[in-house]
Amino acid sequence: MKKILILGAGIYQVPLIKTAKRLGIYTIVSSIYGNYPGFELADKVYYENTVDYRKILSIARHEQVDGIVTAGTDVAVITIGKVCDALGLKGLSFEAAEIATDKLLMKMQYEKHGVRSAKFRKIFFDDPDYKNIISDLTLPVMFKSVDSSGSRGIVKVTSPEGFDSARRVVLENTRSDYFIVEEFIEGEEFGAQAFVQEGKLEFILPHGDYVFKGDTGVPVGHFAPFDLSAESLADAREQLTGAVRAMNLNNCAINADFIIRDGKTYVLELGGRSGATCLAELVSIFYGFDYYEQIIRVATGEHVDFDSLIKDEASGVANASMLLMSDKDGVIVSQEDLNEPDPDIVEVQFDYKPGDKVHAFRVGPHRIGHVITKGESLDEAVDLLHKALDKIHITVE
Repeated sequence: MKKILILGAGIYQVPLIKTAKRLGIYTIVSSIYGNYPGFELADKVYYENTVDYRKILSIARHEQVDGIVTAGTDVAVITIGKVCDALGLKGLSFEAAEIATDKLLMKMQYEKHGVRSAKFRKIFFDDPDYKNIISDLTLPVMFKSVDSSGSRGIVKVTSPEGFDSARRVVLENTRSDYFIVEEFIEGEEFGAQAFVQEGKLEFILPHGDYVFKGDTGVPVGHFAPFDLSAESLADAREQLTGAVRAMNLNNCAINADFIIRDGKTYVLELGGRSGATCLAELVSIFYGFDYYEQIIRVATGEHVDFDSLIKDEASGVANASMLLMSDKDGVIVSQEDLNEPDPDIVEVQFDYKPGDKVHAFRVGPHRIGHVITKGESLDEAVDLLHKALDKIHITVE
């Protein structure tokens, strides 16, 4: 029996755990203690921090795992790279993992290899002259933590008066002693899910994003297909291919953020794992195959023939998703789904139960559930999504 080590036991790792078990793979989960749903699903649990790569490597060696993987979070990616290198497992390398989890290294690689991206500067938190260093950047600018995920530690600043407060927000959301400031590119943001296997970019699926406007834009839902011209799609593929090569990403899922301006695609950043917020589900529904299954098969050493799975990209199934959120801190008093059974309502999921504490939504981890719908057209999928959301009632006091 094959063994897989899944890093994290949260809501975004649960589908990986369930899928691995369905495939008959012995499923080991590692995470810090907490009220995480994946613990009760796994065959074996280790209560270790996923960023402690020495302990995780020791576990992987002891268990003689055939693969290691995560989904929806960048936190564990460095550890995956360390373990894959040390044990010769199929997955991204430590070098690629370092670049994928450090926005400064990523930007430097893009600049070095000619990938179209925003102009940026590296800033040390203790540099009293940092405002002069960024004085040649055109406002507005983005202050960014180099090592955070889920839109934490990212602040858009429109005037110099906001620099110091933005720097404080970044400092509260990083383990590093430096951060980056980059120019804000005015345009239409979109994302893409992709997969690279044995040096080949297997597919790129652009998607639109529904965004919560807080200190910065936080994705709260997605939809596909995303309307791109043939020329813009070709340009996005070219820029993604260049970014993948620049970062040395291989044998992993890719979560990409782009912005398009004047018909040209700029790369914001790439993650070496599948996206959160129902993005793996978006891929599965659109293409008609279980994306979690393919991620697991590659991680455990198999070669997946994506060409046979993706028969016609032009006929993908339209789908849309949205997170369930609370507008205040409190305790869930009640929650109900009044939707009638409908094959096009793919999933309504509550992350918590009555009596659980929840947060007012500010960042991705504050989600309290999600809804996913599909349709014969994107308009149908989106219309059904809103109708389904209207019939879900959650009371927080």
